[in-house]
Order: sequence, then structure tokens, then C-alpha cells
Amino acid sequence: MIPTSFDYVRAKSLKDALKAMGKSTKVIAGGHSLLPLLRFRLAQPETLVDIGQLRELKGIKRAGGGVKIGAATTYRELLESTELKALYPLIGEVTEHIGDLQVRNAGTIGGGLAHADPAADMPPVMLVLDATFVLQSKGGKRSVAARKFFKGPFTTAMKPTELLTEIQLPAPAKGAGTGGAGGAYASFEQAASGYALVGAAALITVAKGMITRADLAFTGLADTPFLAPAAAKLVGTQGQAELIAEVAAASVAGVEANDDIHASAAYRTHLGMVAARRALAQALSRAG
Repeated sequence: MIPTSFDYVRAKSLKDALKAMGKSTKVIAGGHSLLPLLRFRLAQPETLVDIGQLRELKGIKRAGGGVKIGAATTYRELLESTELKALYPLIGEVTEHIGDLQVRNAGTIGGGLAHADPAADMPPVMLVLDATFVLQSKGGKRSVAARKFFKGPFTTAMKPTELLTEIQLPAPAKGAGTGGAGGAYASFEQAASGYALVGAAALITVAKGMITRADLAFTGLADTPFLAPAAAKLVGTQGQAELIAEVAAASVAGVEANDDIHASAAYRTHLGMVAARRALAQALSRAG
């Protein structure tokens, strides 16, 4: 198919971009998510705003004990960041498996998060890291926790006049005394697309041999990425294998799993349990 006609604006500054925003506007940076939607007329904007050249939306910098990432920062730039490798190795681990070389060279972290594909790999990572997203419009800025950002398939807390401009990551979790923090991501990919049928991200903190924090989030399993409250059962324990298996099973119990041509709801639920068990076990081993 051929896209419907639209006006094209290449923003020269963030101010230009915000000025062009409206109810019938779509924003493009890398374009790997949006272009297929335009081609098949699943998206029919009146105006397309190109923010791919805005240097003010790029970059990775320290902020207090954490890090700020410009929304137009590419996946390649994430992989090349020594700060992210040192502070948030889980981001690099997941980014290496996003798309292919072309996608990682041009695709942006903000574009992927704002697109909110229910099978995307990065959203559950943002959930367990407890990231905050900065949204900006002509009227000003506001911050939304990642845990309140994803509302449904391709639906977020952003208003039509807002841009996602920055991702803020808090100081990395650390264990007190003898211990540390470990993260892991386990997924089962759909062979043709590379998207996750189910993926699970885990973050565990250990102090003096006991788990003090345990977060687990899923993608692909349901219509939107989500945190599993069952992970809290690991806090105050040593994370024995039987308990991890119990938590993994509880984390998918009662979830209304997606059911499509790629996997039935029952199969996705099973994959979710396996992915959760693997991610939790690996995160715990890395925290020790």
C-alpha cells in the first residue's frame, strides 16, 4: 500500500517540533516502527514531524547518582555508552537483541517507548529500573513514572501535543554490606519478526545473603507490559529454586494472556512462567 498524503515538517529545534504538534500529528525519529504503519494506512496523520536531527534530544549524561538519556538517542549509542554498561548492564543486554543492525543504528529508545508495542523488549526493563519519562509540550514539562506510562497496546499517558524528550534512571540498586544487585532478561522470540512472544525482565538486590528487593516485569504476555507483584515474595529470602519457581508461576496466574496466530493464551502463559523463572534465577546469580 501507499501512505495517505500528509504534511512533512523537519524540526530544526525542539521548539519547532512542539509548535507543530497536534491531534493529527505523528512524530518520526528512526521511523522503523512508524513507517510500516504509514505504509499499511494503520496510521494516517495530517502532519509528520521529523525530530531525528535534533541534537538537544540526544545524549547520555550522569545526573546525581543516575543517568539521563535523550529520547532521540539511538540503540547503537546505548550500546556504545560505557556509563550505561557500568551502571545499567541490563539495558545493553536487551538492546543487543532489538531488531537488527540497521534498526539499532537508526532506531531510538524514545521512539520505541512512545510507540508502546505490547511485544517490545525495552518497556519491561524501564519498569524494573523504575525509570521516569519527561514529557514536554508548548505548555511546559511533566514527569511520568514508567510504571504509569503504558496504558494499553500502542497507548501511553502522552497527550497528542506532547513529546517524550528524556528518560531518567534513578541510581542503580546496590546491596548493603556483603551483596549487590543483578538484572536479567529472558525471552522467547517469534521467529519471523524477532519480537517477543513473551519476555521477562528481573532485578534483584541482595544484602548479607538475603534478597532485599525483587522486581519482575513482562512484555508480550498481555496487552501491555506490567510488573508482577508476586516477585515481592522473594524479599527476605535467599531465593531458593523452589521459591523462584513458585513466584514465577504466581506471576502469570490470572493474567489475561494474548491469544493470536503466533501463540495461544495457554502457551504464552507457560512461556511467561519459564521466562520469569529464568530471569529471576539469573538476576539472583548476578547479584550474589
